[in-house]
Amino acid sequence: MNEIIIELEEVSPKEFFGAQNANIELLKKYFPKLKIVARGTKIRAYGDEDLLEEFDRRFNMLMEHYIKYNKLDENVIERVLTSRSKDDYATSEASGETIVHGVNGRIIKAQTANQRKLVELMRKNDMVFAIGPAGTGKTYTGVALAVKALKNKEVKRIILTRPAVEAGENLGFLPGDLKEKLDPYMQPLYDALRDMIPAEKLAQYIENGTIQIAPLAFMRGRTLDHAFVILDEGQNTTHAQMKMFLTRMGKDAKFLLTGDPGQIDLPRRTISGLKEALLILKNVEGVGMVFLDDKDVIRHKLVKKVIEAYKSIENRE
Repeated sequence: MNEIIIELEEVSPKEFFGAQNANIELLKKYFPKLKIVARGTKIRAYGDEDLLEEFDRRFNMLMEHYIKYNKLDENVIERVLTSRSKDDYATSEASGETIVHGVNGRIIKAQTANQRKLVELMRKNDMVFAIGPAGTGKTYTGVALAVKALKNKEVKRIILTRPAVEAGENLGFLPGDLKEKLDPYMQPLYDALRDMIPAEKLAQYIENGTIQIAPLAFMRGRTLDHAFVILDEGQNTTHAQMKMFLTRMGKDAKFLLTGDPGQIDLPRRTISGLKEALLILKNVEGVGMVFLDDKDVIRHKLVKKVIEAYKSIENRE
């Protein structure tokens, strides 16, 4: 009797197999002449060679769907197993603006004109600055682009970093070791990733270094090759920090720098490295810049009003 063994390398067996192995039971229904055994991270199938080849092809289609959409259910399985070709089951995206499909198939896309411009600039340039106030989707859109690049194997890893600058608080007074002190600063990055990558897969990526989240100081001395690198809260970098970060760029790397010049937490009379870099690099070929504003705010409607209120006061000063 012929046998094939399929190793689940890029998907979570628990989620892929379904509750109580429901998805595997459905596979058995459509391939009654094969003996199919799911155990751990492996699928074994026994039977005639022609049937095994067909099973292998259909199973790979299911894995491709799951990797892209982070979702697999009875309807998808039936569509894949009964389709005549690979193209028959392909689900069209909601619009050309879709960046990536997040957890449970959630569609993550550019929602405003400037977010779409950010996506386009990132496609054309290796380094992009995304500047704008809170709530304009700079970080979230950037993380989505990074996850898409990783899924499409355009990069081998994602590196997310931000300067650990206190906004009215002092790191020394926070409990715990260095990682525990720094994690609150990295939380927005974790939050975005959790929307886009299933928890078990995200934990695996972080453990094996495919996704790295670290304070900016940890970037010193590194060369970042084959990576999608995001510097968040760039307005809180100094001249030296920004220059250090920009010169970490290695082969086949994409750099996205985000920041809000209106929320600088650096000591008084310290020049923001982000503001300086925008002036120095504005005419450099290969560097893109997009400036988001209150029209791009996608948080609670009050956020836009808060930004407008503060802007009116600052303009009077």
